[in-house]
Amino acid sequence: MRIAMWSGPRNLSTAMMYSFGNRADFTVMDEPFYAAYLAATGEDHPMQAEILAVHETDPELVGVQCQRQGTPHLYMKHMPHHMLDGFPMDWARDCVNIHLIRHPARVIASYTAKREAPGFDDIGFGQQTALYDRIGGLVIDSADIRADPEGMLRKLCAAIDLPFDPAMLTWPAGARPEDGVWASHWYGAVHSSTGFAGAEGPLPTLPPSEKTLLDQALPHYKILYDQRII
Repeated sequence: MRIAMWSGPRNLSTAMMYSFGNRADFTVMDEPFYAAYLAATGEDHPMQAEILAVHETDPELVGVQCQRQGTPHLYMKHMPHHMLDGFPMDWARDCVNIHLIRHPARVIASYTAKREAPGFDDIGFGQQTALYDRIGGLVIDSADIRADPEGMLRKLCAAIDLPFDPAMLTWPAGARPEDGVWASHWYGAVHSSTGFAGAEGPLPTLPPSEKTLLDQALPHYKILYDQRII
């Protein structure tokens, strides 16, 4: 089995990668198209020079890597906004495609703590609904996972015909060998964790400067939210 887990940034995606990576029967890949996306767009991201120096920038070669087999399964953490026009998508046809979502108010509050003034394309909501329309797949909400990690992971595993493994509920603190080089900037909270954080509290109040971004993202979130596993 090859799983492509699609999500925008700041969306429980690294914790989910660690969850599947803690299973003995999975190999994981961390945002394999990130460097190719940066090379093609020239976007100014934290640690951009290091990312381009360490990771593969040819999208065709990355697509080949995404077709490899795992041990025996492969879990890939992907971001929809990394998949630019012309990037290969044939590798995804035989994948189990899953869309991980999170309320945009939480995404924006978390993202702006790490990188100032994101645009709509930076947080991936529009690209994710477009990708869902293109390839389909399952949808799961990060809030549901945090509220009941075992229950939701059991439901997800049942939906994709994968036996649940209790190893998915915990992982060792610290970095993992499969982390992208960008982990030192983005993954601090997950590196301090040994499992999923508890249920989230009330939605954050965003400053007026971010209201337009929230208004843009909300309709896309609601489309996928209505399709989520419950």
